[in-house]
Amino acid sequence: MATIRLESVYKAYSAKQIVVNNINLTIDKGEFCVIVGPSGCGKSTLLRMIAGLEEISAGELYIDDKRMTETASSERGIAMVFQNYALYPHMTVEENMGFALKMAKMPTDEVKRYVAAAAKSLQLEDLLLRRPAALSGGQRQRVAIGRAIVRKPGVFLFDEPLSNLDAGLRAQMRLEIGRLHREFENVATVYVTHDQVEAMTLADKIVLLNSGESVNKYGSVAQIGTPLELYESPRNKFTASFIGSPRMNFLPAKVVSVHADHVEVKLPGGETLAVNVNGERLTCAEDVTVGIRPEHISLQKEDGPNSLVRSVHFVEQLGDATCLYFEGDFTAKLNGYHQYAYYSEIRLHLPAECCHLFDSSDQACPRLLNATAHMETTAH
Repeated sequence: MATIRLESVYKAYSAKQIVVNNINLTIDKGEFCVIVGPSGCGKSTLLRMIAGLEEISAGELYIDDKRMTETASSERGIAMVFQNYALYPHMTVEENMGFALKMAKMPTDEVKRYVAAAAKSLQLEDLLLRRPAALSGGQRQRVAIGRAIVRKPGVFLFDEPLSNLDAGLRAQMRLEIGRLHREFENVATVYVTHDQVEAMTLADKIVLLNSGESVNKYGSVAQIGTPLELYESPRNKFTASFIGSPRMNFLPAKVVSVHADHVEVKLPGGETLAVNVNGERLTCAEDVTVGIRPEHISLQKEDGPNSLVRSVHFVEQLGDATCLYFEGDFTAKLNGYHQYAYYSEIRLHLPAECCHLFDSSDQACPRLLNATAHMETTAH
C-alpha cells in the first residue's frame, strides 16, 4: 500500500493565476487526509494532480517513494470517486463495478468474485442488475465507491463525493466511508470537501487551503493538523474563522498590558478582557483581534471579569441548543432551550482560557490553556 508525498507542488495558469501554491505534504499508509477550504481555493485541482488528471506546473509527486510527477494516471495505483458519480448509464451496477477489472483482462469469474465482495460490503447485492437511472443518489454513490474498491488500489481519492446528496444521506454516507476506511486500513485516502463537518468527522489529518487575495497566499496551506488541533489551536485568523460552526466571533481590541499568564486588552466599547495566551511578542497599544467560539460563551447574571453586554437581534432554536445572534455579528451557542425578546440586553461571559488572540498580522498567540480543559470543568 502507498504513501503519498508532495514536494513544493505548484499549479499555475499564468504568473497571476496560481491555483495551488507551494504544497508540501505527506500522507501515510492508512491515513485519512481531508483537503478542505472555501470554494475555488484549489483543493480539487490538488487532488486531480495527485490522480494524474491535471499536470503539475512545478514540484514533485511521489507515491510509495516512486516519482510520479509525469506518470500516466492509469499507472499510479489510484482509484478515484467523483462528485458526479461518472457511471456508465447503459451498464448495470455489476458491469459498472467490474468494468476496470474487465479492461485489465481479469478472468470473468474473478471479476464476479471481486464485485460480489464489494457489493456485499456496500449493501448493493440486490441492485446488481439495475442501471444507474433506477438508483437513488446514495445508491449511485455507493456504486461509484464500489467501482473504486474492487480495484484494490493503494490510494483512494474522493472529490466532494457527497455534495449532491441531501443532509440525511450525507450523514449516512459519512458513516459508510468511515467504516470502509477502517476496513481498508492500509490504504491512504485523500478526500476533498468544502464541508467542514465531513472534514472534522472523517479526517485523521486536515489540510486547510487558504483563499487569500494575494498571489502568494492563494491555494497555499493555512494549517495542517488533526481536527482537534485546528479547532483548539488555530495558527491564524483564517483557520479560526473557517473551522467551527457557527464561526468564531472576532472582536477588535488594543493591548493594554502583557503578563506572564495572560494579556489584557480593551475593546472599542471600553470593556477589558483577559486572554490566557503567551503575549511576549505583543506591545502595548498594538491592534489585535480577540476570538472566541460561540459554544464557549456562557450567560452571566452580574457584572464581572471578561463580561460583555449585547443586544439580541435573532434567536435560533436548534432543539438541543439555542443560538443567540447579537449586534456586531456576534453569536453565542447555549446548551438547551433559551428564549429572549428581540433587542433585549444580555450579559455574556467570555472565559479567559477559551479566548484566542491574533496579532496585527492575523497570527495566533500561543494559548496557555485550551478550551477542552475549560469545558471539562465548566458547564454552560
